[in-house]
Amino acid sequence: MPSQFPAVKPLAPVFGGAKVLVAGGLGFIGSTLAIRLAGLGAQVTIVDSLDPDYGGNFANIAGHESRLDVLVADLRDRERLPDLVRGCRYVFNMAAQTGHVDSMRRPVNDLEINAAAPLMLLEAIRAECPDATVVYGSTRQIYGRPDYLPVDEKHPLRPVDVNGVSKQAGEGFHTLYHQVYGLKTAILRLTNTYGPRMRIRDARQTFVGIWLRRVLEGDRFEVWGGAQQRDLAFVDDVVEAALLAAATPAAHGGVFNIGGAPPLSLLDLAEATIAANGGGGFDLKEFPAERKSIDIGDYWADDGLFRRTTGWAPQTDLATGLKRSVEYYRANLDKYL
Repeated sequence: MPSQFPAVKPLAPVFGGAKVLVAGGLGFIGSTLAIRLAGLGAQVTIVDSLDPDYGGNFANIAGHESRLDVLVADLRDRERLPDLVRGCRYVFNMAAQTGHVDSMRRPVNDLEINAAAPLMLLEAIRAECPDATVVYGSTRQIYGRPDYLPVDEKHPLRPVDVNGVSKQAGEGFHTLYHQVYGLKTAILRLTNTYGPRMRIRDARQTFVGIWLRRVLEGDRFEVWGGAQQRDLAFVDDVVEAALLAAATPAAHGGVFNIGGAPPLSLLDLAEATIAANGGGGFDLKEFPAERKSIDIGDYWADDGLFRRTTGWAPQTDLATGLKRSVEYYRANLDKYL
C-alpha cells in the first residue's frame, strides 16, 4: 500500500553552498539548527543579541565555531539588517522572548522582540533578498486554552498571555508578506521543545530545563498541578521540521503545527525525567497564582498537515530524548549555570 506521505527530500543538495542566516542562532533551537546546516554544507551566519535573560550561549556552538560566522547584534537594530540578509537564500528566525510570565511583566519588550523585530527583518528581506525562503519559529501558545484535542491549525486563536499575542502578530506579518509581496514564508507552531542546549539555569525557556538542573544537582524539583497533558518535541526533530519547511515548496505560505512524542501528564513526565537521570525526586505543588492565570491546561498537537506536506515525522522517543539531554548536561553543566 503506498504511503500517504511524500518522500522526504534529501537536504544536502538544497542547503549545500547556500548562504543562510539563523536569527537567535546562539540559542537552543537556533544553535542546533545552525550546526545541522553547517553539516549540510551551508554558509551559515548566526545573529544573536546574547541578552542574558534569554537562551544565547557560546557553549551551544562549542566545537563548531570554525564553520559558523557569528554576529552579536539585536534584530531591533534595523540599520544592520540589510547587510545581514543581503545574498541570503534562506533565513530562519528562531529569535524570541519565550517567557510567559516575563511577557506579562514586560509586555512592551515582548512586543518589540516577537512582533516588531520580525517585521523589521521581513522588510529587510523584501528589499535585499526577496527570493529568500523564510522560516519563522512560532508557538502553540497562540491557541490559548484548547476547545478540543489534539489541536489542529483550524483551532481558534485565543492567546492567554502577551507572549501569545505578540507571536500571533509575528505570524500575521509573515502571512501578509507572503500574500502581498510573494515572500516564501513558512510558520511553525512549536510544542514544548526540549533537548541539549536549552536554558536550564531557570524556567524562563522551558520547565523541563529547570527539572533537569535540579535532578543533576541532586535536588528535588517542583511539579505544578501535575495532571496537565503535554506533548514534547526533541530539538533534533524540530530542526528537521524547520529544514523541510524551507526545502518543500508546498510548505511555503503555510502555517503548521509541529508536535512530538505522544502526550503524557506532567506527573508521568516527572517520573520519566527521574528515570532518565537514574534517580531524583520531586514535590507536587499548587500552581503559583501568576502562572495559573495564564496556564493553558491540556495541550497536544495535531501535526498531520505538516506530515502530509513534507513527509516529516519525529524520530526521537521521549525516553531517548531525556536520556540524551541528561548525558549532555552531565558533561556540560557548568557551562549552563
